[in-house]
Amino acid sequence: MRVVLSTYGSRGDVEPLVGLAVQLRALGAEVRVCAPPDEEFGDLLAGVGVPVVPVGPSARELTAAAPQPSSFPRYAAELIAGQLDAVMGAAEGCDVLVATGMLPAAAGALSVAEKLGIRSLSVTFQQLGLPSPHHPPIAYPGRPFPPGVTDNRVLWALDAESINALFGAALNTNRAAIGLPPVDDVRAYVVGDRPWLATDPVLDPWQEPADLDVVQTGAWIRPDARPLSDGLEAFLGAGEPPVYVGFGSMPLHASKDIARVVIEAVRAQGRRALVRRGWADLDLIDDRDDPHRRGGGWPRSCCVTPSPRRSRRCPRELREFAQPGPGSTPQPADPGDLNRQPQRAGSTTPRAEPTATTG
Repeated sequence: MRVVLSTYGSRGDVEPLVGLAVQLRALGAEVRVCAPPDEEFGDLLAGVGVPVVPVGPSARELTAAAPQPSSFPRYAAELIAGQLDAVMGAAEGCDVLVATGMLPAAAGALSVAEKLGIRSLSVTFQQLGLPSPHHPPIAYPGRPFPPGVTDNRVLWALDAESINALFGAALNTNRAAIGLPPVDDVRAYVVGDRPWLATDPVLDPWQEPADLDVVQTGAWIRPDARPLSDGLEAFLGAGEPPVYVGFGSMPLHASKDIARVVIEAVRAQGRRALVRRGWADLDLIDDRDDPHRRGGGWPRSCCVTPSPRRSRRCPRELREFAQPGPGSTPQPADPGDLNRQPQRAGSTTPRAEPTATTG
């Protein structure tokens, strides 16, 4: 069987596909992945021997640019065109296409499968994008929901209108270019009647009854037993367990002092901090040691890039605080971590070999 996995987004949109690709190859399938051209994604997939087809512009650069809502239709048109161009060639001769990531990009990938006449599956790594009477949608920037509207089904109907307004013309113009008919409901086209939800059923249970026949597969995580870097090992071994703080791929444009805030908050509790640089490029705030702890002076904080492997790190951490993105949330379900209860979801696994800076 030949399978193409298509995504566009940040690390949390790519990382789970690595776990899926590894398992599919173990079952004898031929797999290739279409993903943003960022170097870290290419290295990640090369590390497991999976061919990668670059699609669209750099996801990190696009995230850092923080496009204004008025430009969303233009960016959507470019993303969809990129999908039709790159994924069309990658999916030729394949039996199945798995689509995930940003909604317009997923719509483009699914259109490729439709054009080629191959089976397709829509996958999401968090249920916030799946219509449900049990939770509301997240409003798109520049398109807030009317105040006072609280009925979830009404909010999801408004969400569908927003998606059509933002992405409908971009999708249908590109579909017409390859001889496909227009789509009336973009979200319904992407989600389908039986989407896959690749999240842990304990951390993120799908609630029934619901209007969709959701298949919850569990989180897609690739075990990684590589050792931590010498610098990080030295930091972890130099004192009491630190508190890990990470924000994944969030650029944090409006929070320039977030590193200082979190490190000072951790230190105020008498703890050390382990901070992931992430796409916000967080850094240490000073090079102070703490002479009052075990064994004399040892670094009070450590900054790593990229995030170290959680299964090796967790037994020596006190607590984790991180943004609950699709790449971060599943990690407490790692079988190696079931003997502890993190206060909040942690960082994604696996990562390239991290470097550590102490201070």
